[in-house]
Amino acid sequence: DVTDVHDLRRLLDERAQFYDLLGKSAAMQQIYQQIRAVARVDSTVLIEGETGTGKELVARAIHAASHRKEKPFIAVNCAGLTESLLASQLFGHKRGAFTGAIEDHQGLFEAANGGTLLLDEIGDIPMTLQNQLLRVLQEREIVRLGETRPRKIDVRLLAATHRSLSDEVAKGNF
Repeated sequence: DVTDVHDLRRLLDERAQFYDLLGKSAAMQQIYQQIRAVARVDSTVLIEGETGTGKELVARAIHAASHRKEKPFIAVNCAGLTESLLASQLFGHKRGAFTGAIEDHQGLFEAANGGTLLLDEIGDIPMTLQNQLLRVLQEREIVRLGETRPRKIDVRLLAATHRSLSDEVAKGNF
């Protein structure tokens, strides 16, 4: 029966593709299962892997499989920005907070509100910014540069790195 063949092919295709990830090996099936499990809980997730292994694809799959899938998914490469620019991008700033701040600017945490923010290459973030991120994780609030009033946020935070963060912690870098 042609319908049975079609149904079997569809099932095989579903096993070989999970959101934008491809593969049907046992290892990939295990990754798909881990993504499903992690997507159900609203906790912060660290994705480690070598450059080019698809860490952002995994992050997008976690977001797409979660209850936040209808809200924004925003990814930022932390290695490509200076400390001050990254702080402004993440937390936003008030007009006049620094030279060139001619208007209020919403940061990526606020822009991702209700959704997911991926901090790619989190291992490259300077220590001072790490302290600010710790506060965001603990209190679920941010303070724009140049302001003193905290703003509540509802963001799922995913982080990715090619570095071994446990090694970086041991060295005192993270």
